[in-house]
Amino acid sequence: MTPESFITIGQQALEVTILVSAPLLLSALAVGLLVSIFQAATQINEMTLSFIPKLLVMFVMLGVAGPWMLNLLMDFTRRLFASIPGLIG
Repeated sequence: MTPESFITIGQQALEVTILVSAPLLLSALAVGLLVSIFQAATQINEMTLSFIPKLLVMFVMLGVAGPWMLNLLMDFTRRLFASIPGLIG
């Protein structure tokens, strides 16, 4: 295994990690921003008001984007397993 192939695999793994985590993190970020704007406008400072909507939106996004995320991970794993003979020899 050459250093270049090791770096390439690491780079691909980081790209897959970013792509898989992006839908959940971006939806939580958007909901958190909306809730904080609502809290600032109404001066309601309740911690559960920001936590519960984020949790619900993340569950919905996991249901919506979950199959795509799983497909992405399975594709990366298949490519990684298929490249093992080339990396060893």
